[in-house]
Amino acid sequence: MIDIFKRVKAAGRELAVMDDSIRDKVLCAVADAIENEKEMLLRANAEDLSRMDRNNPLYDRLLLTDARLDNIAADIRHVAGLPSPLGRVTSERTLDNGLYLRRVSVPFGVIGVIYEARPNVSFDVFALCFKSGNACLLKGGKDAVSSNSAAVSLIHRVLENNGVNPAVVELLPSTHEATGQLLSAVGYVDVCIPRGGKKLIQFVRDTARVPVIETGAGVVSAYFDEYGDTTIGAPIINNAKTRRVSVCNALDCLVVHKSRLADLPLLCRPLVANNVRIYADDDAYVYLAGNYPEELLHHATEESYGTEYMDYAMAVKTVASLNEAISHINRYGSGHSECIITADSDNAALFRAQVDAACVYVNAPTSFTDGAQFGLGAEIGISTQKLGPRGPMGLEEITTYKWLIDGNGQVRK
Repeated sequence: MIDIFKRVKAAGRELAVMDDSIRDKVLCAVADAIENEKEMLLRANAEDLSRMDRNNPLYDRLLLTDARLDNIAADIRHVAGLPSPLGRVTSERTLDNGLYLRRVSVPFGVIGVIYEARPNVSFDVFALCFKSGNACLLKGGKDAVSSNSAAVSLIHRVLENNGVNPAVVELLPSTHEATGQLLSAVGYVDVCIPRGGKKLIQFVRDTARVPVIETGAGVVSAYFDEYGDTTIGAPIINNAKTRRVSVCNALDCLVVHKSRLADLPLLCRPLVANNVRIYADDDAYVYLAGNYPEELLHHATEESYGTEYMDYAMAVKTVASLNEAISHINRYGSGHSECIITADSDNAALFRAQVDAACVYVNAPTSFTDGAQFGLGAEIGISTQKLGPRGPMGLEEITTYKWLIDGNGQVRK
């Protein structure tokens, strides 16, 4: 593993000084190769899918389709077309002694990413790292080993065909030992980013000897306020919950003001089409009983809240006030994405100010928390921490800076 780390570190130094036009050309060539080699990528993905139960919530995350590969290629072209994040002067000044100071954006160097059953991440991370001058070490899970291997092999062929050192991206073995070595690669890995569930992120945070940027699990809530509009509320809740249940921006808890419980059956009606299981508190259960399929309606327990379902399931919590809703969300949420549905601008402003999350929505679903949707081209993850980047991490978020100082012989007294 040390030999791999050394190769990637050296390749990263080469990449940092590469001309931007070459980077963009290579990314477009990778996008072309994805479209031209769909059969190979889908065949590899089918091998992984054959080992997973279709009822596993991760199955949808693992699945590649013709349309999804088209979207991946489009995202890579979008990244190629974005302005370079490198060499930007974010601050400059001349001191009284004549020294000229500039703060300039530069790559981190080597970024390690640990992820689970998400083969699209292999392409997303490569594209963002390559564009930003970072080499990357990919550590995928065993569920996607064939898909990830096929993706990185394709990327390597394109790099070699364009005279670029293929070591700018390497796929590590899908073993626990490889994870441990990556997290201990002091001097070789500049930052490690975990993408996955709560257990993975906790393990990385507790184990890593290299710096870590957390991309947290998404325990996501939507609050239907006493001034909420049902005509937009029902579609927002349905989209947030059912668009893709296995992704981190999917809805896990609907919080409802007690004065609007009579509207709860209407708000939840679209969920029936996808057989969404509801775990309702006692007050909400009374209004849903007889108005929601009996086999899909359950009584909530304490464990129903603070759970990232990643499935066609969600909790419902009744509150007596906006402040109670905010307190509930801050207690059980993960700091990822939260939403309020309201026609009251004061309530919306208070919700924005007091809800502790990277992304806070007013009258829009949390399903929009995504790097591509935010115009970032793609994302390397959704950071839920407050130190460093927060929210969708695109090109700008995976660069750092250095100070450049020009003088003409000054000495400090």
